[in-house]
Amino acid sequence: MNIISLFVCFLAYGGVSAIHPKYESIFNFGDSLSDTGNCLFPGASNFRYSGKLPYGRTFGHPTGRYSDGRLIIDFLAEALHLPLLSPYLKVADGQINIPGVNFAVAGASALDTNFFKGLPVTTNISLNVQLSWFKKWKSSFCANRQDCERYLNKSLFVVREIGGNDYNNGLFVGQGIENGKALVRTVVEDNTNATINLIEEGAVDLMVSGNLPIGCMLMFLTMFGSSNQSNYGKSTGCLKTFNALARYHNKKLRQSLEELRSKYPNSKIMYADYYRAAMKLYKDPKQHGFTGGALSACRGVGGPYNFNNSAKCGDTGSSGNPQIRDSLDSGGCTHDPYNHPLIGVANALSVESALYGLGSV
Repeated sequence: MNIISLFVCFLAYGGVSAIHPKYESIFNFGDSLSDTGNCLFPGASNFRYSGKLPYGRTFGHPTGRYSDGRLIIDFLAEALHLPLLSPYLKVADGQINIPGVNFAVAGASALDTNFFKGLPVTTNISLNVQLSWFKKWKSSFCANRQDCERYLNKSLFVVREIGGNDYNNGLFVGQGIENGKALVRTVVEDNTNATINLIEEGAVDLMVSGNLPIGCMLMFLTMFGSSNQSNYGKSTGCLKTFNALARYHNKKLRQSLEELRSKYPNSKIMYADYYRAAMKLYKDPKQHGFTGGALSACRGVGGPYNFNNSAKCGDTGSSGNPQIRDSLDSGGCTHDPYNHPLIGVANALSVESALYGLGSV
């Protein structure tokens, strides 16, 4: 089964009538984990090394995706029998016009970039900028209010795990984990406000994602490695403190979404728990086909994680087999973990809670 198939099976079995018989489009907001090519357009992002192989290997050419193949958003579109999402900047340029649009940009933050004054950032595209793009697209697409309402009512709005870069911007220059934790409230507020904004613009069905276990990401493991083994999870080898930050973010986000469900009872707000799904894979990668391990990149020049940030995929000196490893580079996964059924399970459980009020999500 592919990454989202269990999620779709769930909808077909018991949840589809509670949402819609069929989605006609998807609108996606996020960062490099769901960018399908906006980053390659001039001025969008300095985070552009996905423009060369092995990125896009399974497509036969680079597409701007930070994977050797498809992303979660691609599998979701396929499972719902929709075309893969085109990047907004390609749509805005008049190159293509198909159902749904992807506004995600690699390196994007939840907070506006002026918040990070003095810190290195890879793009000026924040979540608010992506929302402004959506409003601009909406004003040009909708002939009248009734047509727009009908179209958006049959659309799925996805707010991916945007917020990770907000923490990274400070953590990667040594600001410390407590500084990251102090940001959580503000980052979650921006995610929440974006969700409210979309609802007020006409969104009915929304899926909001939590953050992934950043303590398992190779950049963190390399930059913040420790000789103290108590800093690592026994079953995963991941850095516990950084995973705790991700869990804290997710907890606050879930609480905020619960409040929104009460405020907007006619909207269906779903929480996608990618943290839980990813941790199952990290705990036993070989059982799920990743014989090269979950904490090893498909490129690099050796070392404990086969990772070197100065030798990105496609650079001279990088090497490895993406088909047997979970991670492609510092933050992106290879095609296969995005195609992993455990994440579909997590989605199904989260959607179930959102639709039927089964409590904690």
